[in-house]
Amino acid sequence: MKRMRSALGAMLVMGGLLATAQPAAAKTHEVNMTAKETEVVVEGSGETYKAWTFDGQFPGPVVRVTEGDTIKFTLENPKTNTYPHAMDFHAAEIDFLKNYRAINPGETISYTFVAKKPGLFFYHCGAPPMIQHVARGMFGAVIVDPKNAKAWPKADREYVLVQSEFFKNPDDVQTMFDRKFDNVIFNGGIFKYHPFVTGGGKLDAKPGERVRIYFVNAGPNEFSAFHPIGEIWDNVYESGNPDNKLNGVQTYVVGPGSAATFDVVAESAGAYPLVTHSLTGALRGAIAVLLVGPDAKPAPLMPMTPWEVAPKPAQ
Repeated sequence: MKRMRSALGAMLVMGGLLATAQPAAAKTHEVNMTAKETEVVVEGSGETYKAWTFDGQFPGPVVRVTEGDTIKFTLENPKTNTYPHAMDFHAAEIDFLKNYRAINPGETISYTFVAKKPGLFFYHCGAPPMIQHVARGMFGAVIVDPKNAKAWPKADREYVLVQSEFFKNPDDVQTMFDRKFDNVIFNGGIFKYHPFVTGGGKLDAKPGERVRIYFVNAGPNEFSAFHPIGEIWDNVYESGNPDNKLNGVQTYVVGPGSAATFDVVAESAGAYPLVTHSLTGALRGAIAVLLVGPDAKPAPLMPMTPWEVAPKPAQ
């Protein structure tokens, strides 16, 4: 009898341990977005741009789920819009003809997918001409956190940066095909995170903090050579997947439509510009200054999005 009790007790203990070790149950997320053709601020002076957006943001809202979660997505194209719009999620593995088709003003489309792989993924409008819909601001980021939180070091602070080319004339599609961009920007703004530029902000951190940058290249055409001036990337994760790990990287190339996650640990206070080392892009807008100091305050994933600065006075 004692042996039976001991065996039963061992089984209960093991069962408890196994139950504790099981990952949290997958969740279902209702994600609803509205295509909005609207003006957004793109410069610290208050200059606006006739953008096409998701939910009025340039880039659109960050979608964040955990590996194995289900996303039930609905896109609305209001009848007040002029153009068809669509949604293409790089985190999904579904039929694009059925789910990524363009819808006209006054229509909605819904579909469901499971975020099967951890990582950082691009989303964007796929309506033709796709190059114009992307260039005008219809894109964003999807973070699929790994089920195992210990798959990578815990970050003390996180930011999302989405790089894109900016074309001042949003109706000139041929210029987009010819790669004649006017600026390269982060999170929809020219020098948006450059504190020495009018209306510019910054990215904050404290000395010794592990800062995780979720970096997406929206394109539509140019590659990014992402580099931290004055620092070295502690880790780089291709497509944001913890299994795709590189150590001690100076510059990492991210192609259009792709993404990577970057960890940096700045031990000393100071300014550390994060740039594309394709200098024609950096010097025309793609500089984000990581300002490291003991008084750094908490910040959202995409600070200053939307960029709410005083509008430019009428001429």
